[in-house]
Amino acid sequence: MKTIRVELSEANDFVAKLHRHHKPVVGHRFSIGCEHEGNLVGCAIIGRPVARQSDQKHIAEVTRLVTDGTANACSFLYGQAARAAKELGFKSIQTFILQSETGTSLKASGWKCEGLTKVGSWQSREKRRSDQPTEQKVKWTKTFEP
Repeated sequence: MKTIRVELSEANDFVAKLHRHHKPVVGHRFSIGCEHEGNLVGCAIIGRPVARQSDQKHIAEVTRLVTDGTANACSFLYGQAARAAKELGFKSIQTFILQSETGTSLKASGWKCEGLTKVGSWQSREKRRSDQPTEQKVKWTKTFEP
């Protein structure tokens, strides 16, 4: 497997086609792809933290990660996303997964489980309802040494 740079539109196409419960995103800081045997098999979209109270300058957030099911692609992408964020000067990287998901790929790539978040949906400043699943989520982080 190897890491490739992908445009947001390409990553969003992958999300639209294969993600189980999320839609494409509007923006990002960067996106990476996972290539195996010459084929794109997964994408990670890394953006600003969704929660407004998070440190927007020093924390990166994996907002979408999707693969076609290729073995180890998820772990590979989480590891490469963390490596890229560290190289770009972020203090940490985080992501949120549904409580019903195992987190095996995050464990395998050295991320730490921070526990459950509050359950429920949220609204934007414009009072639009989120399309996010309302199932309780689990926060995972990876902190980089200074």
